[in-house]
Amino acid sequence: MARRGAGVLREDTSARRGEREERATAARPAADEEVWVFEGVVEPPGRGRQAGTGRGRGATVRPPTARRPRGGEGEPALPGDVVEELANAVGRVKGQKLARRMAVAVHAYERDRYAEALRITRGLAHDVPESAAVHELHGLVCYRSGRWREAFTHLHRARALSGDDPSQVPILMDCQRALGRHAKVATLWEELRAASPPADVLVEGRLVLAADLADQGRLDDAVAVLGTAGAARNLRHPAERHLRQWYVLADLHERAGDVPRARELFGRVVAADPELGDAAERLAALGAPRRTPRPAAARRRGAPAPGDAAGPPAPAKKSPAPR
Repeated sequence: MARRGAGVLREDTSARRGEREERATAARPAADEEVWVFEGVVEPPGRGRQAGTGRGRGATVRPPTARRPRGGEGEPALPGDVVEELANAVGRVKGQKLARRMAVAVHAYERDRYAEALRITRGLAHDVPESAAVHELHGLVCYRSGRWREAFTHLHRARALSGDDPSQVPILMDCQRALGRHAKVATLWEELRAASPPADVLVEGRLVLAADLADQGRLDDAVAVLGTAGAARNLRHPAERHLRQWYVLADLHERAGDVPRARELFGRVVAADPELGDAAERLAALGAPRRTPRPAAARRRGAPAPGDAAGPPAPAKKSPAPR
């Protein structure tokens, strides 16, 4: 997406998306299991996207994915508590109708058909203004559609109705970032830290904060936000959140002119997951590390160049000739 507010960490490659869909199909629960939840699993940067760079505001984080079991004959279904919430708001008969509409909206959202989902969720938000689930889904659809003010309004309402759940705060931060409201981004970040959320949620918020600082040209501060939290630490078995932090740090270092550091971090990402976003292409674009040239005097003496593992073997000592 090239427009203002373009997704900078949103899309994955189509191949990886296909793999995820295949895995999700294989692991789909039984029809009587209600596991339709909004979960904060993050998605790696897509090819051609610039992660957390300020080269397009908004959509720094991947919104939660709505997962749900199959209903009858393959139709999408909602969990019982959401259906009950709708029924309590408008009555059992009308609640069932709204639940079917909401399930269709979830189905469209999961398949990136945001215009279709938006038409449905906007009507639902009007019909059931007291439903936290409806406001959350409509806010996520608006976020995917680049409707930052509307997304913020409905996600904020959902958070108030559900008891200030911190899981949506990174997306609220990113909506404010897209609108250029830097002070509000910082305020929401402090609220998130004070709530002691799960690690993945805190990482999402930190990435948005770093991206917002980069938008303001404060690259050193953006690097510090991630670096002081241990995001640059090398790990033998990194989780996806670690890879995403390395990616963003690599981008920031490249923008700041520190190409060797950027190359190292992109190299870590590629070593752990060669297919993650455009990391491989960006690493290749940075080129191979340059070898330090050996001074002429050292070459004549046969001394190793800086970085060489060892120089040429020393000549063997000659034994004195017998008399």
